[in-house]
Amino acid sequence: MTPATSPPPTPPAVTVVGIGADGWGGIPSASQTVLRDADVVIGGPRQLDLLPAECAGRRVAWPSPLRPAVPGLLAAHAGQKVAVLASGDPMFYGIGRTLTEVLGDGAVGTDALRIMPHPSSVSYACARLGWPVEETEVVTLVGRPAAQLSAALHDGRRLLVLSAGPGTPAEVARLLEEQGFGPSGMRVLEQLGGERERVLAGTAEDWPHPPGDALNIIALECRRAPDALRLGAVPGLPDDAYEHDGQLTKRHVRAATLGALAPAPGELMWDIGGGSGSIAIEWMRTHRSCRAVCVERDPVRAERIGRNADRLGVPALRVVTGPAPDALSDLPVPDAVFIGGGLTSPGLLAACWDALPPGGRLVANTVTLESEALLADWYRKHGGELVRLAVAHAVPVGGFTGWRQAMPVTQWAVRKDPRSDGCSQDDGRPEGTDDYDAPSGDDR
Repeated sequence: MTPATSPPPTPPAVTVVGIGADGWGGIPSASQTVLRDADVVIGGPRQLDLLPAECAGRRVAWPSPLRPAVPGLLAAHAGQKVAVLASGDPMFYGIGRTLTEVLGDGAVGTDALRIMPHPSSVSYACARLGWPVEETEVVTLVGRPAAQLSAALHDGRRLLVLSAGPGTPAEVARLLEEQGFGPSGMRVLEQLGGERERVLAGTAEDWPHPPGDALNIIALECRRAPDALRLGAVPGLPDDAYEHDGQLTKRHVRAATLGALAPAPGELMWDIGGGSGSIAIEWMRTHRSCRAVCVERDPVRAERIGRNADRLGVPALRVVTGPAPDALSDLPVPDAVFIGGGLTSPGLLAACWDALPPGGRLVANTVTLESEALLADWYRKHGGELVRLAVAHAVPVGGFTGWRQAMPVTQWAVRKDPRSDGCSQDDGRPEGTDDYDAPSGDDR
């Protein structure tokens, strides 16, 4: 008796096929078979032009903007074998991520979605340059502002920049020079893996090449100019790194504050009474996936926060202009909250506490006796850690040197008990206090 055999598996409804500058001849036979058998092939015009006539399925170019169109395109071709073309590795800043978000993570490897990758431009670039992939940081400027590259600039580091087009190398060169990294070496690798592959070289401060091929990746060997301000990778940047009007959490207190906030990848923080935005900016600099919302009621300061965020490499910082607590009502749920100004505004501390989920953290700094009394009251009710931070700087005293004491900062840091609802029962102010009309950022 012949044993029963299982029927062959049903092919996925959507298969994503990676393709490089080497075109049809550079993709494996299994990927070629998928493209030949597809009823519909979706991709960019450049990618679709790489396919031979034997791929007879209907060719559909992605519209712009792409992301909102994905669900409708998939629905329009339901029941058909759909192949989606992607540049290189579809899961490396590619369409594969978008499709998994639309179809759900569980769709990968099922009848709904299959990914067939090709070597990415990063793999090709590291092979050409002799750079270990695992030691090479990658920053994408595709659909993102060039300012975010600033946070990755450190003397001696190697970076690969995913380019948005032919004008990106010159844009990167200008940014490096503005950030004090003009001596950095630049190489632009075009059409990697294809017949028209070439490399352009120079330095950021003297980039000699006109715009070239749109398909390029930029290799940087970072060199800081001798007179450029040094920015480290941990909180506590020099105060001179910020444009401010005096409303700035100073360097040593800022480092201690970020230590108490304890940012982790992917977390969201509210920075209330933003001042110069230094706490939110350095929160976001700790990891590229960290997010922050800076609330500042002074429009002039709000604009300044945006400039600081751009210059220090976190242009995605969201700045909300308006008074707290009113401006907090529509914000996403935070993992942590920092209050640096306006602590005795009616209901502010209570609103921040109530917005935190169980396990969320709150840190508040103050230099005034009134706000200190408020923090002491909340410390009695909710625990946490109440500390006083005092910093003194050596300054000339005649022909000698002495200490100049900065105003001490009282800091309350607390984690919301995950075993209770943690809701506040009052408006968060000692009786008879109200500094709501004090300047924004007054406790910094």
